[in-house]
Parts: sequence; structure tokens; C-alpha cells
Amino acid sequence: MPEEPSARAAGSPITRRAKSEPVRIVTVDDYTPFLNAARRVIAATSGFESAGEFTSAEQALTTIDAAEPQLALIDVHMPHINGMELARLIKKAHPALLVVLISTQDPDQLPAAVRECGASAIMRKQDLNPTFLRELWQSLKSS
Repeated sequence: MPEEPSARAAGSPITRRAKSEPVRIVTVDDYTPFLNAARRVIAATSGFESAGEFTSAEQALTTIDAAEPQLALIDVHMPHINGMELARLIKKAHPALLVVLISTQDPDQLPAAVRECGASAIMRKQDLNPTFLRELWQSLKSS
């Protein structure tokens, strides 16, 4: 006799898959060592996965549709199109995408424009770790 769905053990692969998909994150930074570090943090954070890494805003803009991210980590200081302008462009095309600007500088030391570009948050790169990433996501989703 087939097993009833309600009798299926909690945490079985079917239950886990139905419960939630991983949070997909794109990272945009012209500094490759940070992209590598962010990839390791995302991989080490349960419930999250990398949807792509880009070394320029132009790369991100041409491929973000296919990546289907829920969260974008974007460096403030990049050549050509900076993080603030990229945040504006992404939010215009994808209003539901949560954008977090990242910098090695303290957010209070950044220009006022970082708070006016549509980003959901600003964080220091050095604060990125699995616990911080999870708490950041929870905070952004509840606001």
C-alpha cells in the first residue's frame, strides 16, 4: 500500500525541496579575491547558493536575467558603472531583487548617494560571514 503523504517523515528530500529553495545570490565586484571569498561564504551558508559572480557592472547587467537572483551583493567602487548606478539600474528592471551595496569602508564614510540609489542595505565586506549573511537576509525579508 502506498505511503500517505502525511505519514512521510519530516525532513525527507521531498519535504525539504517543497519547503524552500535556496536563496540565489549574485556578487558583483571588480576585485577577484573578494569574489572568491564571497563564493566560499555563500557555499558555507546553508540555504544559500551563488547564482553568479561578475567582475563588472556591464557583465552583471547582461546576465542577471538568466541568473534569477533574489539578492545582489554589489561593490560600491567599480570602474565605468559604479555600484550605486548599477543598483539603480537593477532596481528599475527588477524591483523585487534585494540589493546590498558592499565596501571596505564604513557605511558612514560613504557618500550620501549610497543611501539614495535603491539599495536595501550597505555593509562592509569584512563583515561577510555565514551568520551575518543569514541575519542580513532575514532582516531584509522582514522589512
